[in-house]
Amino acid sequence: MASDARLKEQLPQLTERIVQTYSEIPETSHLGHCPLPNYDIIVGVIEDLKEILFPGYRRREGLHLGNVTYHVGDLIDSLHDKLTVQIGRALRHESGAVVECSDDTDFDALGQAKTILFLEQLPELRRKLALDVHAACDGDPAVDAPDEVIFCYPGLEAVTVYRLAHVLDELGVPLIPRMMTEWAHARTGIDIHPGAQIGEHFFIDHGTGVVIGQTCVIGRHVKLYQGVTLGALSFPTDSDGNLIRGLKRHPTIEDYVVVYANATILGGDTIVGHHSVIGSSVWLTRSLDPHTTVVLERPRLRMRAEPGAEAHEELNYNI
Repeated sequence: MASDARLKEQLPQLTERIVQTYSEIPETSHLGHCPLPNYDIIVGVIEDLKEILFPGYRRREGLHLGNVTYHVGDLIDSLHDKLTVQIGRALRHESGAVVECSDDTDFDALGQAKTILFLEQLPELRRKLALDVHAACDGDPAVDAPDEVIFCYPGLEAVTVYRLAHVLDELGVPLIPRMMTEWAHARTGIDIHPGAQIGEHFFIDHGTGVVIGQTCVIGRHVKLYQGVTLGALSFPTDSDGNLIRGLKRHPTIEDYVVVYANATILGGDTIVGHHSVIGSSVWLTRSLDPHTTVVLERPRLRMRAEPGAEAHEELNYNI
């Protein structure tokens, strides 16, 4: 059956109704303002950075010590230009100077200064990420070699983007760090806020469903499994009911802690002492002394026949 061309006559009226909502609901449109950071460019920046952090594993093949300097130099030059513009846009937006794009403050100059500070951190980030790769090798017997971790592990992907975004966050760059970590969240299922503080030799095994909140502090040699939530116990509000921001809402996990699958640890005052183990599905809202193991009491498994099936005695099993 052919489409009815007459129905297309409704589309101009529909267009007007949609555009009318841009005035009625201005908070969900960005019209008549200076450009925001470009999402596609930021994603491209992440890929370029991973090319530098893990050379030879990504897009460019045939790299060796004779040509890698040229390759990295080309990427660094391109990243300088892209980040200068994108960080400048983010700083302008945060300042509120979003209508008049000509301003006394040179946001491109501010963007360039922060870009240089960020790029200067890449050698140190390579060292930290190498320790994260070793953490995966040390913590997962299924790993055959570091190459497997770099190629395949979503935990390393999420932590790599987090560590990049965290540097930008510490430099006071708005918006872009969240764009980066939410992109990684969509790819890996691992949600790490760029404001979290995570120590060296960090490993997330399997990873899907892990949540690490903004004010979380994680020490060295910590290992998390899938489904772990390091979140807020509550959200305090002021006398007008508005959220009070800037408080520590998420837990502190000290060195050499293991948190098993689907455990939930909540609260800014909650401290898990070093060398502790948190068992699967534990719900924890209080602090623990070092060298503490927390597990749920052993549950019981109940089995019974469905109606119409051969009758069996109902059985209970300790798991």
